[in-house]
Amino acid sequence: MNLILHITQRAQWETAQKIGIYRSNTLESEGFIHCSTPQQVISVANTFFRNQQGLVLLCIDSDKVQAEIRYEGAQQDELFPHIYSALNLDAVFQVLNFQPNQDGTFAFPLEIVSLMS
Repeated sequence: MNLILHITQRAQWETAQKIGIYRSNTLESEGFIHCSTPQQVISVANTFFRNQQGLVLLCIDSDKVQAEIRYEGAQQDELFPHIYSALNLDAVFQVLNFQPNQDGTFAFPLEIVSLMS
């Protein structure tokens, strides 16, 4: 299994569960921007989600994703997984609360460390 991580609003994830499929707001323009390393998660969280409450981190099994996955550069020559279609919910095997620290920044959830090895 290749782990893909995705940060989203809890309300958006709950809507996905009701309709049976997850679609990002940026799907048509740029695909979903996901992460595959702890450094990518923290960089994305602190750049785009700083101080935001009500977030969850989706743990996605890339082997179960039915849509096309492209690994593309986004910053510092790192490759980020992008999914260019709606995400089938059965590919998500864990959903974690992802809340900022008191200073508004994020730390990588320890629950995921064992999944990374």
